[in-house]
Amino acid sequence: TKHFINAFGEEVIIDNAEQALTKACLATGAEIKDYTAGPIYFEGEKAGGHEWIIEFDKQPNDFEKFIDVMDNTLREVNSDYDAKRFKDMALCRPTVHNAPANTFYNWLKSRDKLGGQHKVPRLANERKYIDDILEMMNASAA
Repeated sequence: TKHFINAFGEEVIIDNAEQALTKACLATGAEIKDYTAGPIYFEGEKAGGHEWIIEFDKQPNDFEKFIDVMDNTLREVNSDYDAKRFKDMALCRPTVHNAPANTFYNWLKSRDKLGGQHKVPRLANERKYIDDILEMMNASAA
């Protein structure tokens, strides 16, 4: 699996994501257990964007600030992302879901993917993982 998001020419790679998440954690006292991200495609007049699912070991003290720091850091470390985020023309602010404990463990288990070789895909240039995990989160919340 290729770990990047480039649905709109933004070319976000793992290194960009890790820097952004690290800074957001430092700014809000958070600790991340697991995460994945993928694109949100254009719908009519609505700009596209990125959707993140993050499971925290320690919750951020300010969730909105966490998203802002993450977004701003992505803009600092990736000029393509920054250009697409300009005035929300191609990319809007990231959508971030705060996943309940064990979300990713349960997702891997449901796919018979538990064990050292199997890891959560961090970034995907498609919605396959995001949609699958969100569906599971919604089902368990119902």
